[in-house]
Amino acid sequence: MFSYCSDPSTLDTFRWFSCYLTNGVHMQFYLSFLKVLGLLAITAPVALAFGFLGAMAARARFAPLGWLGRGYIAVVRGVPDIAFFLFFVIALDQMFEWLRHKIKCPDWTEPIRRGNDFLVCPQAKLPLGTSPEWVHEAYAFFLAIITFALVFGAFAANVLFGAMRAVPRAQLETAEAYGMTRRQTFWRILVPQMWVYALPGLSNLWMVLIKATPLLFLLGIEDIVYWARELGGTKTPRFTDFPHPDWRMWYFLFLLVFYLAFTRVSEIVLDRVMRRLTHGQATMGGEAQRKAAA
Repeated sequence: MFSYCSDPSTLDTFRWFSCYLTNGVHMQFYLSFLKVLGLLAITAPVALAFGFLGAMAARARFAPLGWLGRGYIAVVRGVPDIAFFLFFVIALDQMFEWLRHKIKCPDWTEPIRRGNDFLVCPQAKLPLGTSPEWVHEAYAFFLAIITFALVFGAFAANVLFGAMRAVPRAQLETAEAYGMTRRQTFWRILVPQMWVYALPGLSNLWMVLIKATPLLFLLGIEDIVYWARELGGTKTPRFTDFPHPDWRMWYFLFLLVFYLAFTRVSEIVLDRVMRRLTHGQATMGGEAQRKAAA
């Protein structure tokens, strides 16, 4: 805050807004954008890893592994995201606490399930009741990352599975004819070429992931949607030094501009990546580049 912000009631419009937009609460709002960007930076590669493992499992010749991969893709894609987020976070949290309870309190004789309540010994709580606030926030963020990664990993697995099947079979047979093992054919022929076919679907999935970040609000994390609602609501002199009418429309309009700008930058980057991947490839994108160069 600036030095002249000690008495907001005496300020003109410009200085009032300069104090209003730089107070401590607004700094939390600005930091929440870093939360969203951090979630995307961590979740995207983790979800891609889950997707790659899921796609490998789905195409495995070992039947139980193939059923597991296809089941993961079908179940997660078939459940509405909001229902999965609300259920899975609770189930995951209770699973962690149950495991800690079995380890830390082996002599516990009372039932853990008591109607709708789930009660473990105090030492098994996650996080502990004595933990600082940042530990609680970090734990909630960790659960959010796992949930996002599992959900979008299933969609990525479906995209990668289709991309693997799109690679011409003749190229795989040629590699085998030259004496390559199945593992060499997979890593040296199939995987490098599948990205050309997978990138359009993964690009769309990245856009969906960006738009899904407001679901953090449903998980109890103070993200940009939470702060936009809190800061934009009507404030009276009784509760704040900066009273104002209902400004939620303007806060959510700012979020709209943020998401549109972010998706536009993503489109530009992904388009360049696609042009680089299709260069010299026998695909529609590669053919278009050859015609443009001619």
